[in-house]
Amino acid sequence: MNPITIILIIIVAFLAGMEGILDEWEFHQPLVACTLIGIVSGHPTEGIMLGGSLQMLALGWANIGAAVAPDAALASVASAIIMVLALSGGTTDTTTAISTAIALAVPLSVAGLFLTMFCRTLAIPMVHAMDAAAEKADFGAIDRWQIIAICMQGVRIAVPAAILCFISPELVTNALNSMPSWLTGGMAVGGGMVAAVGYAMVINMMATNEVWPFFVLGFVLAALSELTLIALGAIGISLALIYLGLKDMAKQGGGAGGGSGDPLGDILDDYE
Repeated sequence: MNPITIILIIIVAFLAGMEGILDEWEFHQPLVACTLIGIVSGHPTEGIMLGGSLQMLALGWANIGAAVAPDAALASVASAIIMVLALSGGTTDTTTAISTAIALAVPLSVAGLFLTMFCRTLAIPMVHAMDAAAEKADFGAIDRWQIIAICMQGVRIAVPAAILCFISPELVTNALNSMPSWLTGGMAVGGGMVAAVGYAMVINMMATNEVWPFFVLGFVLAALSELTLIALGAIGISLALIYLGLKDMAKQGGGAGGGSGDPLGDILDDYE
């Protein structure tokens, strides 16, 4: 990699690390981080393909109480860099590079989780320092500690990204090419399962009587080869607008029919 590309990747990694905490501009999401790294490294199509696959898995990651979800930022950035290194070597095909990056994403996310816990432990004395500054009404010190804590999260991703950028592309491609066929085939299968697992996790969280018909209809329409992704998106938006329109009409009816305000739910309840 040339110096400009490395600097741009480190900037993307830094933003992804901060957004893992801020969660405002979504730079830590795989689709965004992988796409940006693909763009700055000259592999935008591959970056989008990798980010889209990883995004399906990351949709099911969420912090619940004291349970911290795997780190999507490190998984996205590190796997994208590994894919770029594999493609830069010139002897690795796109499918193998993406499949390997996807297979490495989960262990990388666990490693990122340990880094997150380490940074949050370091943040504890910073919080105490901010409390002491608040007692003195030193708002400038509070702001400075806040900025330092957020930048620490960015460095958490930027440093591993910088280290990966200095790995020789030939070393990565040679390692991939030396893998036996059964291992590369297994990685390809595992990478293909990521999207299915992501769908399953999302459905598990969203499944209700009201949305099951939309899930079934969506899977049936997706099986039609004549429909493009744009057509499927248009159908999905249309169904959502129709559903929201019916729901608003039910609310405006004042509940005269004794309904719940959800017309589709009332129809399904009639059949239960």
